[in-house]
Amino acid sequence: MECVFGLVGDGFALIAADTSAVHSILVHKSNEDKVMILDSHKLLGASGEGGDRVQFTEYIQKNVHLYQFRNGIPLTTAATANFTRGELAIALRKNPYFVSILLAGYDKDIGPSLYYIDYIATLHKIEKGAFGYGSYFSLSMMDRHYRSGMSLEEAIDLVDKCIMEIRSRLVVAPPNFVIKIVDKDGAREYGWRESIKDAGVAAA
Repeated sequence: MECVFGLVGDGFALIAADTSAVHSILVHKSNEDKVMILDSHKLLGASGEGGDRVQFTEYIQKNVHLYQFRNGIPLTTAATANFTRGELAIALRKNPYFVSILLAGYDKDIGPSLYYIDYIATLHKIEKGAFGYGSYFSLSMMDRHYRSGMSLEEAIDLVDKCIMEIRSRLVVAPPNFVIKIVDKDGAREYGWRESIKDAGVAAA
């Protein structure tokens, strides 16, 4: 019952995601971070099959770093989105990845941006978006409350509304969420919204 959603505000973009690692009817952990910091000014939130998600996002991260090492300049957010889309399109015809992505970034001359890339390599630049079962509720909340140029406080309030709606309406709702933002000061973790924590296993 995954959920990844994001939006663009006034001078920043943010991505929020559930932190549950599940398989079938089992919850393996509830602190799995599904929002990767790609580089200093980019975030990548992913939803999909666990192995594909980890493998593909790490592959993108290392290639973004490799480009910067080779050329001395980082990829722009748009270039990273197009590279990611290209790799998904190539894999689609060989060994597809079942992973959908929200890519947020901040570029000095452009500002914040958010890109939607699904598992069949569809790419769109968007203001707000979501993946997973929770998207049924988070998208409706954002349609109602989102507006262009929101402040960080307003955006976080909207994220909290989306999380509360998911928790109250989704039959098997993920308990914990992580929120990360990217702006002119870089990409960083903003906070967690936790209703349960992983219990430590006592040593035998």
